[in-house]
Amino acid sequence: MKRRTLFALGLGSLVTAVGGRSLYRRGIISALGSAQDLTFQQDETVLRFAAIGDVGTGHRGQYAVARAMNRHWRRSPFPLTLMTGDNIYSAGEIEKVNKVFERPYANLLQNNVKFRAVLGNHDFQTNRGIDQIAYSGYNMPARYYTFSQQSVQFFALDTNLAKIQNQPGEDLWQEQLEWLRKELEQSSARWKVVFGHHQVYSSGRYSSDIQLVRELSPIFSEYGVQLYINGHEHHYERTNPINGTTYVTSGNGAKLRPVGSSGWTAHASSQLGFTTFSVYSDRMVISAVDTSNRIYDEGVLL
Repeated sequence: MKRRTLFALGLGSLVTAVGGRSLYRRGIISALGSAQDLTFQQDETVLRFAAIGDVGTGHRGQYAVARAMNRHWRRSPFPLTLMTGDNIYSAGEIEKVNKVFERPYANLLQNNVKFRAVLGNHDFQTNRGIDQIAYSGYNMPARYYTFSQQSVQFFALDTNLAKIQNQPGEDLWQEQLEWLRKELEQSSARWKVVFGHHQVYSSGRYSSDIQLVRELSPIFSEYGVQLYINGHEHHYERTNPINGTTYVTSGNGAKLRPVGSSGWTAHASSQLGFTTFSVYSDRMVISAVDTSNRIYDEGVLL
């Protein structure tokens, strides 16, 4: 049975004691749009991680977000950061990696925060991203890969393969989709999180990607993927659950473009920042954080 996914309205919480345990209640809204009130256990986080995207400029905006991430880490340490592509502008040149990665995130790297990257369309322009895959700081063991931490299994995709012209007799994107199906089918993780560069649903410049809606969304629904995280669009957007999956665009790590709103949008904003995810025994909390360390959107997945 697939888990239902629900979202916090940000209405605050009421702490109570039940059976000697500290609990709190929060108003939430379901995929059907009905407000509910559930009780969550006031427990410790199992895992915290962050996501940033489209960061590789080496300019002021990237550094502002990196400083905010440092401040956030000091208050709520996270051991993992997902990079949703376009790690190096403008064409993925690995010789720029010190300027656009090692220097901006030096403090996080010194504190053993592990970055896990996927390739963006700009990264793909040089040697199809092979140089970045070989770079140890991005921790990409392959073009697409999976790894687990605590109760979360992550699936990293190279969505560029959906956009390229294949050689005769090969279809690298379909091979990747078969790999994804197999890995998801074998997974027993409580949380399944997929991340890639290109958007599936978006209210930004590129809108929703019809190909990825057609090819990825049914796989997510079939195998119970609760969360997909992407970049490519230079804004933040969180959808209401669509067939059980929440889609988060976190491409606001260095530069911005305008964003609108769609019928499935829970929140959308064009401001610099990053996204954090706090995993508990019974829920995952999504928080959008700006460069002043203000949380401007929050949602809960069950």
